[in-house]
Amino acid sequence: MTLPRATYRLQLREGMTFERVLDRLGPIRDLGASHLYLSPIFTATTGSTHGYDVTDPGEIDPTLGGREGFEALVRAARDHGLGVILDIVPNHTAFNLENPWLLDVLRHGERSRWARHFDIDWGAGRLVLPFLPEPFEALLEAGRIEAKEGEDGPVLCAGELEIPLTPHPLTEEERAGDPEALRDLHARQAWRLAHWELERDGVTHRRFFNVTGLIGMRVEDPQVFDDTHALTFDLVRAGLVDALRVDHVDGLADPGAYLSRLREEAGECPIWIEKILVGDETLPDWPIDGTTGYECCAAIVRVLTDPKGLARIDALWREETGEDRDWPQVLAEAKAQVIRQDLAAELAQLKNLAMAAAQASGEVEAGEEALREAVLALLVQMPRYRTYLESDDPARRAEDAGLLDACADRAAEGLVGDTALRFVARAIREGDTEEARRLRVRFQQVTGALMAKSQEDTAFYRFTRCLAHCEVGGEPGEPVWSPARFGEWLATRTGRDLTLTSSHDTKRAEDARMRLVAMTHLPDAFARVWEASKSVDGARHVPAAIRWYVVQSLLALWEEGREGLADRLAAHLEKALREAREVTNWTHPREEAEARPEDFARALAAAWEKGLPPGAPDLIARADELSLAQLAIKGVMPGIPDFYQGAEGPLHHLTDPDNRLAVDWDRLGCPEPEGFAQRKDGLTRRLLALRAERPALFEGGATRVEDDAKGWRLIREGGDGDRVILSLDWSGEGGAEAVTLDGSPSPEMRAAE
Repeated sequence: MTLPRATYRLQLREGMTFERVLDRLGPIRDLGASHLYLSPIFTATTGSTHGYDVTDPGEIDPTLGGREGFEALVRAARDHGLGVILDIVPNHTAFNLENPWLLDVLRHGERSRWARHFDIDWGAGRLVLPFLPEPFEALLEAGRIEAKEGEDGPVLCAGELEIPLTPHPLTEEERAGDPEALRDLHARQAWRLAHWELERDGVTHRRFFNVTGLIGMRVEDPQVFDDTHALTFDLVRAGLVDALRVDHVDGLADPGAYLSRLREEAGECPIWIEKILVGDETLPDWPIDGTTGYECCAAIVRVLTDPKGLARIDALWREETGEDRDWPQVLAEAKAQVIRQDLAAELAQLKNLAMAAAQASGEVEAGEEALREAVLALLVQMPRYRTYLESDDPARRAEDAGLLDACADRAAEGLVGDTALRFVARAIREGDTEEARRLRVRFQQVTGALMAKSQEDTAFYRFTRCLAHCEVGGEPGEPVWSPARFGEWLATRTGRDLTLTSSHDTKRAEDARMRLVAMTHLPDAFARVWEASKSVDGARHVPAAIRWYVVQSLLALWEEGREGLADRLAAHLEKALREAREVTNWTHPREEAEARPEDFARALAAAWEKGLPPGAPDLIARADELSLAQLAIKGVMPGIPDFYQGAEGPLHHLTDPDNRLAVDWDRLGCPEPEGFAQRKDGLTRRLLALRAERPALFEGGATRVEDDAKGWRLIREGGDGDRVILSLDWSGEGGAEAVTLDGSPSPEMRAAE
């Protein structure tokens, strides 16, 4: 098994086809990366901007260039000395009428070959399709429902929707649009059309988080696994793919069993998984090479955050906004809201599963509300994305069982009685009936969805003290690590994980994030920026908490002379406000509540374009040094550095879709003398050259951290005395002395050369 030296991530689609990737191979090779890391290549929903809404996992998307175009790309990559990493999506496919397997299920119901491929609760009745703009009966009475013959058989039409009907000759009444005939026709199908608002608590399929348009796949079934991965394994065995990245492994019924099967079929091909580790959580003993590296991103932010400065930022934030909650309270409130609203369907499913488990066991007599209350309390108290109670490792099972019991103890404090709660926890932990097993599987799938939606997509937009810590894998409740603590963490790494600082899913790109870390280094400078924002037009009409978010976001986004900043900031703010769900939301947006904050954001951007406020230049200068420090740590620490597209230059994007904007390739590698772009590009090349020249040091060398009053050093040291020393010193005014990389070989290596 050959591990990459460094990976370079490219986002396909939106103009980036296999043919266009050919133009990037030379620059990626010259940068020093060894592997090209591609977003999903499988056929996805028309117009998809990301490719995770796969419609056919057995086909390479023709819009990207199809199989022929992919093979041409791989050959060209090989000619440049580059391997290829593929991003696969086993958890879900698109829940729409472009999915050929789903179309067959709609046509033939449970008789379809594909009916058990999808995670559909057939016991709950007909498959709910919440696709309609109004209730079915309202559209029927208005004459907007009709039946006709389609290309592949009869279909029921509602506007542009054409849903396959069970094969049969349409009657004259059905063709004529008779309401009663159409009502009866609809009632005979394996599915039922419904108003889109029913998706909140009425869907009958497992979703990806709360995204009704993505349906879970039952890859725990051997046939489903084979069908879903047939093309992937064909590409691996044909030598066209060198490594795999697995999307959202925590959504699967049994991640460990899945990864064991994946390893068996993929052979020695390196495998990394998207997995968010929380607190002191460790990765289960799975046959993989590691994670994609979100924990690395969080660790670097922690060690670069100044604790004294953060305390001053915290005090100013609370004084100006009136915020008095701590992080655990904000997260708990978000979880309670999300599970009742966004994931209400999942809560109802778990309540029904708990009822079935209780009836099967005979251990407890509890009503629906008691069991719902018990499930809800356990979900809110779960501190990780999920447990792995099906693990073959007794130690891991015991750890997760203890975690679940601790959740039950905390949850019991807020309940009138805990009989139902203790039963549910016991059934999830060790229940041996089929009903308990189903409850255990589904509960563990939902905890990850709840954590992601409540922490990443809600609480991170509410707890806005310093947005650098509101990052995927981040812990706002533990935002600072000492160098010594960072060194202890480094000692636990195997060196096989990826190390990312930006991805298609990070809330802020790496250099944008360092602008916010800079606030903790120079709190007085940020205070001046904040004070200046109060005089901007419209400021007094916007709550201070929202303005605090806007000021940080513009600081993170700002690039001198970059067009479209105001539009990008306003678009991001709309998303942030709706994600926070305190004044507006996605399903029922309050545009009047969004207008004034967005106007303020545009006015603030216009004011900065006329001249940066006092304090901003100092923050930007310090952030540049912090970005170089982040890059150097990433390149020296154990692990495989992963570079997001364009990361050899400045990356000041906000969360998606902003961080998936097309890269201005002409701006990269610019010869600007002593500018940040040139310094970052040069440091990237130097780090990757070191890793190429001295593989033994970076693959197996020891790592240690030394700390003193002025700064600290990260040292990679080989057995022959070879070493690389990264020195970080913030005691001065910044500048070139703040980050120093000594990559000189040992005297013995010099003599050998």
